Amino acid sequence: MTESLEKPRTQDHLDTITQALNGGMFVHVRRMLQQMRPGDVAWLLESSPSPSRKVLWQLIDPDEYGEILEELSEEVRDGIIRLMDPGKLAAALEDMESDDLAYVLRDLPEQLFNQVLTQMDEQDRQRAQQALSYPEDTAGSIMNTEFITLRADVSIEVVLRYLRLHTELPEGTDTLYVVDQNNRLLGDISLASLVVQDPATTVAEAMDTQVEAIPLTMTDTDVANLFERHDWLSAPVVDEDYQLLGRITIDDVVDIIREEGEHSMMGMAKMDDDEDTFAPVLTSARRRSIWLTVNLGSALLAASVSNMFEETLSQLATLAILMTIVPSMGGIAGNQTLALVIRGMAVGHIGDSNARWLLTKEALVGLFNGLLWAVMVAVVVSLWKGSWEIGLVLASAMFINLSVAGLAGAAIPLVMRKLNIDPALAGSMALTTVTDIVGLFSFLGLSTLILLH
Repeated sequence: MTESLEKPRTQDHLDTITQALNGGMFVHVRRMLQQMRPGDVAWLLESSPSPSRKVLWQLIDPDEYGEILEELSEEVRDGIIRLMDPGKLAAALEDMESDDLAYVLRDLPEQLFNQVLTQMDEQDRQRAQQALSYPEDTAGSIMNTEFITLRADVSIEVVLRYLRLHTELPEGTDTLYVVDQNNRLLGDISLASLVVQDPATTVAEAMDTQVEAIPLTMTDTDVANLFERHDWLSAPVVDEDYQLLGRITIDDVVDIIREEGEHSMMGMAKMDDDEDTFAPVLTSARRRSIWLTVNLGSALLAASVSNMFEETLSQLATLAILMTIVPSMGGIAGNQTLALVIRGMAVGHIGDSNARWLLTKEALVGLFNGLLWAVMVAVVVSLWKGSWEIGLVLASAMFINLSVAGLAGAAIPLVMRKLNIDPALAGSMALTTVTDIVGLFSFLGLSTLILLH
């Protein structure tokens, strides 16, 4: 119920603040912004056109800059950062966790990046450089280094006294990690378990030694899959020597899952998942024109197949009516397989060990569907047009294209992954090109052979 009420309330904020900005009520807007949480302010900025964004940012309390920046999408954040001088940006990053610090700093222009580093104190500078030393989209790049460690030989009573010395625990702390003198991970103990233990018990007796740690180089997608599989709230990150380097918390994983979903959804439209909804006209047009150009090339390629059979089409006008059926059916069948395989790859179900089995299975599905729909379309078209020859041509072409579509829908994302090409972004276009060309060539080619000879 809370979730369902939250969105309308934020939408009300957007409408009210927009009206207040248009009316020049800047003091009122500033007060409203002060009452909003950083995540809601970030949402508000992302939902506002560029001119309003600039005014809103000037009205926000500078003490909130850091928390808001880490909530913004990449493109909107980059636009906001261009409004800030290096000193203010460095101040905004002071109390940011290491993973969020890397997120903000990673895409800064080199000149601005160096200016910001020089404005930071030594401790923040070292944190930033360490966070940025790990490859992007790995466990190291999303972990934070703020956590509490314990020694195995101390008592629970000592641990509780130690915790009371802190004014607050690192954000998202649900587990304390037990390490040896070389900082190697030995086990962990949850806060819930800690408070119910006998104070005289040692940490070694109370800790859980069956800890599944995340390797530093694991991809963030694999990390998200582990969290989903085990229902974790947090997990330790270790290097190859099992030394504890950081931890990943559920809020970071939620961001990964959301970004993966946005990437898949926007990828189907051949768009960047971080594209700003309110980006300038020329910027949006330039980005979209890239894939429109590629798509035009594939469409012309398919049209050239039809052009090869221009004489056939001129003699049999009926073919022009029926020729779109085969590519359309192949495209739908192929995209069903493509979506299934891309989802399987995203959640880690598909690897080298089962890829061949999957290809075989989808090829057989394509053959079965091809046979089923070929028979059906042969009967319908033969009765409709009164020609069993046309029915035979359409049925044969349908069988060929659906068979190829099933195999291509499975093979294209697997091949693209091998070539380090994102199948969510380019797979659909490649598949459409294949099914259009195969569908048209088989239909018009068989028409030429059977109907005109």
